Amino acid sequence: MSHRAISWMGWYGVIATLVAYALVSALVLSATSFLYQGLNFTGAVGVTIETWVRRDYQPFWLNLVWALIAFIALLNILAHLP
Repeated sequence: MSHRAISWMGWYGVIATLVAYALVSALVLSATSFLYQGLNFTGAVGVTIETWVRRDYQPFWLNLVWALIAFIALLNILAHLP
């Protein structure tokens, strides 16, 4: 994968995570909404990939755990759909 694609993944991750947090903070989304958790998951994955490639391990681990938490939340949301 190209350096440019990896960089865009990282930028997407930062933007998605910030948008998710802003929307929850502004009470536009609920923390249990699929969109919020989806933005958190995809954002964390984007940053995780970029930080792994750059060998920047502290944010790698932070975002890997963040993605795991969001993934579990997404599974819980899907399990409780009518």
